[in-house]
Amino acid sequence: MVKKAATMASVLAASGGVKQVICINWGTKYGAPFINRLYAMVARNITPPFTFTCFTDSRDNLRAEIICEDLPPLDVAKMPENTKGIWPKARLWGPKLGDLKGPVLFLDLDVVIVGSLDSFFEIGGPDDVVLARNQTTPFERLGQTSVFRFTVGKLEPLQHKFRADPQGVADEYEFEQRFVTRNAPGGAKLFPRRYVLHFRQDCRWPFPLNYWFVPRLPADARVVLFPRGLLPQHAIDGQYGYKGRATAPLDHFRGLLSSDRREKNPLRYLRHYIRPTPWVAEHWRE
Repeated sequence: MVKKAATMASVLAASGGVKQVICINWGTKYGAPFINRLYAMVARNITPPFTFTCFTDSRDNLRAEIICEDLPPLDVAKMPENTKGIWPKARLWGPKLGDLKGPVLFLDLDVVIVGSLDSFFEIGGPDDVVLARNQTTPFERLGQTSVFRFTVGKLEPLQHKFRADPQGVADEYEFEQRFVTRNAPGGAKLFPRRYVLHFRQDCRWPFPLNYWFVPRLPADARVVLFPRGLLPQHAIDGQYGYKGRATAPLDHFRGLLSSDRREKNPLRYLRHYIRPTPWVAEHWRE
């Protein structure tokens, strides 16, 4: 506890004693409902003082407590095509982020916060780049940029490299988180695996238990990620992503015999079922 307190004091000293949380929003996929929920979850799960800054192309209907800033410039004529990475996040790698100085904690808009965020300021030094551990690559030391902390301006060399050849960087690294992990100045550190969980991998049960049990929430979790089309509302409803249907377990099982089911692989169809998840609704709210 003493070591964690000392680490937090060192990290916060570089940001004026304030925990700085940021997010980014562009286009119409998420918008105000997601941003406002994220702010509310942060406020419930962090020890003040803190700030919450959203870099966005639209300030409509955002809560008054949210500090809004325009999207940082990127100066890329053509963004990468046919890539899985979320490369517009590269806007955050520049020399300035509004009036923020020192370490900032970035959160994706579709995460669900289920525990204290203070833990993310208790690891590493004030100048370190610290990422969540990517759960989908157990044999590769890879970070996850859905939750990561960095010092404003620290990733500027990465932005320069990306701007010089956006498509080439995307083709080589595939995901922006691999690019950050492998190129962060001074190397990248990782938060404890148990802090940040992947809903599909860590919370839902494997077949056939997924038909019997509600997805679980491990006690040590702080943040749960919902990547690749399975959003928090889907989990609340018991719908496996955009293509899934919210049905009772027996009805879904019977769907295996239907000729018009969307998922043709029988085993995958059976695995792609979740029961409604009340704990997501409990946390994912204003």
